[in-house]
Amino acid sequence: MLMRDYKTEFESRVAWIKKLVEESRCRGIVFGNSGGKDSALVGLLCKAACENTVGIIMPCNSKRNYGEDADHAKLLADFCGIESRCIDLSGACAELREELEKSTALNSQALTNLAPRLRMTSLYAVAAAEGLLVAGTGNRSEIYMGYFTKWGDGACDFNPISDLSATEVFEFLDFLGAPREIIDKAPSAGLYEGQTDEQDMGVSYAAIDRYITTGEATERDRDIIDRYHAVSAHKRRPYSTYK
Repeated sequence: MLMRDYKTEFESRVAWIKKLVEESRCRGIVFGNSGGKDSALVGLLCKAACENTVGIIMPCNSKRNYGEDADHAKLLADFCGIESRCIDLSGACAELREELEKSTALNSQALTNLAPRLRMTSLYAVAAAEGLLVAGTGNRSEIYMGYFTKWGDGACDFNPISDLSATEVFEFLDFLGAPREIIDKAPSAGLYEGQTDEQDMGVSYAAIDRYITTGEATERDRDIIDRYHAVSAHKRRPYSTYK
């Protein structure tokens, strides 16, 4: 995998974001500041393009959300001068779950998707109240695997990193001198204690990135990646309409 020209990439992406904000006539940008690599890169790019960039920290049930994730989110905010706010969603999530369980038996997938969808509801509420654009934080590898929640973290007004693999996000952050604590941590959605993306999927981001850029993979990795990509196709398509 060839190293990208991240200096040119940075300038080009910042210019693209500036144009989007100007054309939308919005007053700024809001994004979910999770304390992870993807949100860190989005925050850095958006802040360089727009002074009024707001990062929202949204803990929801997981102890990690209140600890390591929040600490790293604040570290990013301090690093690049982003306005930081916290919206605690644990209470709202518990109340929603209680109401839902009066009508249906929630399985693990339904429960896991509550937090990402509540987070996006919160981001769009802030955006509507203040005239902001919502920035997405999903990278190419996650999108290819369908490793995101439909109408949750997969929703946004624009996404400045959707073409970058997880490896390229890492390289970009390294180029920009982002805090090592964020760069070196294992990718995780922070959905429950000890959760990591790679453990959930059963394949590493390095293997995913190699496959989607070169077509090379072990038989085991190819089977996993192809299966994830196939079953998540609906997430990458617009909803069906009657013709």
